[in-house]
Amino acid sequence: MRFKLLAALLMAMLLSACNNEPHLGTFTFTAIPDQDESQLEKRFGVVALYLEEQLGVPVKYVPVKSYASAVTAFRNDQVQMAWFGGLSGVQARRLVPGSQAIAQGQEDTAFKSYFIANTSTGLSPVDTLGEDFVAQPSFTFGSKGSTSGRLMPEFYLRETFGQAPDALFDKVGFSGDHSRTIALVQSGAYATGAVNYKVWERELAEGKIDTGKVQVIWETPVYPDYHWTVRGDLDEKFGDGFSQKVTEVLLAIDDPVLLNAFPREKFIPASNDDYAPIEDTAAEIGLLDTP
Repeated sequence: MRFKLLAALLMAMLLSACNNEPHLGTFTFTAIPDQDESQLEKRFGVVALYLEEQLGVPVKYVPVKSYASAVTAFRNDQVQMAWFGGLSGVQARRLVPGSQAIAQGQEDTAFKSYFIANTSTGLSPVDTLGEDFVAQPSFTFGSKGSTSGRLMPEFYLRETFGQAPDALFDKVGFSGDHSRTIALVQSGAYATGAVNYKVWERELAEGKIDTGKVQVIWETPVYPDYHWTVRGDLDEKFGDGFSQKVTEVLLAIDDPVLLNAFPREKFIPASNDDYAPIEDTAAEIGLLDTP
């Protein structure tokens, strides 16, 4: 009887000790679906392999179907890290106290959107958008939760013309991602639209854009955008210093294949304060709590 009691106490102590240890399971991350799925799988598949090698734990990229799904996965702890845009990152961190922006592309400190138009509109590149732009019948954003494809373009439309997009155009759409926006404007399904400048330049270089059918007519002023964000309980799950290690590993990326997958020149430190202008803009036009 005494032996059984000692054994039970020992087992309880072992279980308690195990419960206090960090959970060294699979480190999961996601990314906002700003391009077609095949591009994202290619990009973040190689990122997962790199992270696994450097962090010494299993790493898995978890694809999602929408910007809102990326925020939800982060909030529900289905992923511990995410590659967010400016707006989705702000929304996610508001839902998960203690979460931190840790790294951004060098270009993400001064990001911009391109306003594009089907060439049949007769619009030409300008320094300032004019009434001929809003005289067009239709305009498409990207995802509803996109910074470069919705938030900042809507802000500049409102600032320039003093009205919401629905009041400026007969038809306003949401394509879902930047690649689709380009395709829709190029086909003439929409007369105009707004896109992430990086996606435009990549697809142009890859020969996917026919500039005889669609062209850039205006670019926005710059603003902060994409970045990596981690949950605040990362060290609790994976051990003290794990969050810092993830940060260091991301900042150390120098493989041209990895960097070109984004594409970014390099990654630099980021903080939540860097995205205060995005939070303020989203609050101003009512998009802050709408993932």
